[in-house]
Amino acid sequence: VQLQAYGGGLVQTGGSLRLSCVASGRTVSNYNVGWFRQAPGKEREFVAAIRRSGERTYYADTVKGRFAISRDNAKNTVYLQMSSLKPEDTAVYHCAAAMSYSDYSRSGEYTYWGQGTLVTVSS
Repeated sequence: VQLQAYGGGLVQTGGSLRLSCVASGRTVSNYNVGWFRQAPGKEREFVAAIRRSGERTYYADTVKGRFAISRDNAKNTVYLQMSSLKPEDTAVYHCAAAMSYSDYSRSGEYTYWGQGTLVTVSS
């Protein structure tokens, strides 16, 4: 499966953005999907994940209550709705897919990665 993230941009503190992760090659419904981000000079970190059918979602403590992950398998797309954005959310956001995982927050569990999309939150 190939993944491509879209929707990044420049937003002010407190604003919102919706990122899309579009899959091609294979149906995204076969995969658990996660979002990760990497800020300049920092390690990649887990943001959110969603199981195949969408019945379970997981969030990093830093985004819980502000971000929401969802999926539309009919559109082969996974979304990350980001609200109440803060400057510390500035990063390149990547989506990734895994057939299965034991630890959804660990990047090594994901096999397929898309090119990221840059989110910049100005203060």
